[in-house]
This record gives sequence, C-alpha cells and structure tokens, in this order.
Amino acid sequence: MFVDTHCHLSFPEFDHDRQEVIARLIEEQIRILIDPGVDVSTSRKSIELANKFDFIYANVGLHPHEAAHTVNKNVYDDLAALAHSPKVVAIGEIGLDYHYPEYNRTAQHEAFREMLRLAKSLDLPVVIHCRDAWEDMLHILSEENHSAMRGIMHCFSGDTDIADACIQMGFKLSIPGTVTYKRSLLPDVVRTVSLDDLLTETDAPYLAPVPCRGKRNEPAYVRIVTESIARIREISVEEAAEAITRTTTELFRLPTS
Repeated sequence: MFVDTHCHLSFPEFDHDRQEVIARLIEEQIRILIDPGVDVSTSRKSIELANKFDFIYANVGLHPHEAAHTVNKNVYDDLAALAHSPKVVAIGEIGLDYHYPEYNRTAQHEAFREMLRLAKSLDLPVVIHCRDAWEDMLHILSEENHSAMRGIMHCFSGDTDIADACIQMGFKLSIPGTVTYKRSLLPDVVRTVSLDDLLTETDAPYLAPVPCRGKRNEPAYVRIVTESIARIREISVEEAAEAITRTTTELFRLPTS
C-alpha cells in the first residue's frame, strides 16, 4: 500500500538489524522500496539487496559529493555496466549539491551531465539530488532535455515556484519526512501541486519524520509521510497511497502484480 522511492537500506547503518527493519516495513504495508546507489560500490550493494527481495529495486548513480572528486572513465563504465542489471529501475542518486563549498562545482556539472546521458541511452528515469543549486540544476536539465527525460526530484526542498518548474520539465516531486518539520516549505507544495506529481520517500537512515526526528530513519516511517500528505490535502490516506503507488509504478515501469 505504501511506497518508499528512496531509502538507503543497503547502507552500513542497517547492517546490524536489516532483517528486523525489513520485517517492520512489511508489517507497515510498504509494498515498493527503491534503494539508490551513490557510487560504484554502493550501487553494487543496492543491486545485491534488490536481488534478494521481489519488492526492492535498485538505482545506479553517482552522488554529487562523490562526483566532486576526480572521476575517471572506469567509474562511468562500471556504472553503465551495473545499470544493465534487471532490478535497476533508474539512474540515481545524481545531481548537484552546493551546500558545502569544498565540493568542486565544475566536476559536479560534468558528472551530472554524464549520468543524464547514461539514463538517456538506457531509457531510464533519473533520481536527482539538488541542494542549494536549483538555478544551475534547471539550466543543465534544460540543456540536456530530451523527449524521454523523466524522473524525480528526490527529497524535494524547493518552494512552489521551483516545484512548478520541475513539474513542467516532466519530473515528479518526492516528499520526505521533512514535510513534518515546523519550518518546512513542503506543506505549501503538497497542497498546491497535483496529487499525481507527488511521491513519498524516507531517505533513510536520514531525515526521520516527527515524532521520530533525531532517531535513525527507516522505511516503515514512510507511512507517516503519506499520512501527512493526506492530512495536508484533506483526503484519505488510502487515496493518497493509491495515487502514489500508481505514479511510482508508471514512472519506474514496475510490475503491477
């Protein structure tokens, strides 16, 4: 019934109790979980995890923090090879992050474009990380735009104007647990855009929602995010969950049964 489009369940933070975490998410009726890679090693681990469970899927990607370092051709070749794995449903997590000035922006731009082109060559959606870089992000997307470009703005943090710009380019907005935070802009976004443009995620182990803020996040908490969306839009949780599941299934071309 519920969907977590972005959860780092293969990360070391879950090594000591991953089976218990999976048992809890199943109990909470999370039916789809997508685990993104952030470099070659983590992309490989995402695939390994996805191969063990029918309802888990993987992304192959190069996070902007990793892309900010010198990236040789072997990295791109390895990621391209991994992206052919049957359980890989998107290229991600990729994008731009200007929050920390020490990360080279030019290198991020080059890697982001390279990964967008990989997605195009494989006809896969992209999962985009954007932090404090919306102007450059939208500029690069407009330059790399093509008729089949699609994907999600992971852990969306923009305002309603940025939301509209992303949606106009064909992207969905993935709403994390920050929608429950007091100073969040997300309630206005959730209230304003079409329900069909919204997805849900935890970004676990990060960004746990209220009332779990400060603890390790986990995929079972995506129910809280869905409930928040339903409450903001004044609809039932069932209606929100059904729409989000439908959008996720269509975007990532997942099996419907």
